[in-house]
Amino acid sequence: MASTEKAEGGIMETVKTVVYALVIAGVFRTLFFQPFWIPSGSMKDTLLVGDFLFVNKMAYGYSQVSCPFSMCPIPGRIFASDPERGDIVVFRHPVNGSDFIKRLIGLPGDTVQFRDGRLILNGEAVPTEPDGTFDEIFERQGPIGSFPRCANAPVGQGGVCEKEKFVETLPGGVSHSILNIDQSFGDNTPEFTVPEGHFFFVGDNRDNSQDSRYAQSVGGVGFVPFENLIGRADRVIFSSAGSRMLYFWTWRGDRFFKALE
Repeated sequence: MASTEKAEGGIMETVKTVVYALVIAGVFRTLFFQPFWIPSGSMKDTLLVGDFLFVNKMAYGYSQVSCPFSMCPIPGRIFASDPERGDIVVFRHPVNGSDFIKRLIGLPGDTVQFRDGRLILNGEAVPTEPDGTFDEIFERQGPIGSFPRCANAPVGQGGVCEKEKFVETLPGGVSHSILNIDQSFGDNTPEFTVPEGHFFFVGDNRDNSQDSRYAQSVGGVGFVPFENLIGRADRVIFSSAGSRMLYFWTWRGDRFFKALE
């Protein structure tokens, strides 16, 4: 009888330990940092497929989307801090509920337009400078196994996939890399005026990004409400070029703990 009670007590202690661990992990994920894997190439070469990072959820305060499955009963946003132009932000898609990661380009009240691939912000062309090419191997990338798009297409598997690279300097002084592949709809857009309480996001890999240049009805994200911002990405923690994290021979050691710009 005593051994049975001891066994039952041991099971209960194990259950309590698991429950406590889940609660602590849930609180940590809700209040501080959320893990995020980069699944696509829309932010190359700033972020590569297979990069792993923690999103700083304290950066902008908390809203309904701060909790897993948007379960936080928070109206609007609490402990709010304004994001800054040039921030790399994870946000919840206003319609389909997916988590996206893009660069914040337009603040409330800004006008944003693209002409021949050039960013026009509040009527002024944003300075860009050529910076060579971004080269990668034309092969399947990440768990999804998609191939990259190339400016020098067609490229055979195993060949070098090239994209034009530029450095763009936003008002305020944030400089970052952008890529160009070919002509796309997003290279020439109407002039957008960012509504109050909303933001305009664009991917650094400009011709391979569904972002605020595209309406939600055609798969874009449109203007993103402040309440949909989850947090800021500041640093890559780990990176793997393979389809599985455990394939150590595909780890990108030069990207471990890499600060983002």
